[in-house]
Amino acid sequence: MRRTKGFTFQKIFLPPHKLSLTRPRHFKVYSFVPFSPLAMLDPTILTIGGIVLGIAFIEQILERWGVIDLVDQFAKVMRFILPVTFYSALIYFFATFMF
Repeated sequence: MRRTKGFTFQKIFLPPHKLSLTRPRHFKVYSFVPFSPLAMLDPTILTIGGIVLGIAFIEQILERWGVIDLVDQFAKVMRFILPVTFYSALIYFFATFMF
């Protein structure tokens, strides 16, 4: 009969990797979140918004003064200008803002 040779657990499996002698250096990492509400403070978008608000304010003043014909003309023009302005400002914002 042959003699059986025994193996220990440590010989069968590879030993665990030894930890490196150099310790990792700790350093601070600052992460700037690319999508921020402060990004809406773009001067171009603020200017476009100010112009639209100014026109709406003028329209309200003209309505109080009783110049209804002029208010109707403003309303017809703004019905076209407001959506175009909104979508162009939205496209400008996403085109110039990197993610």
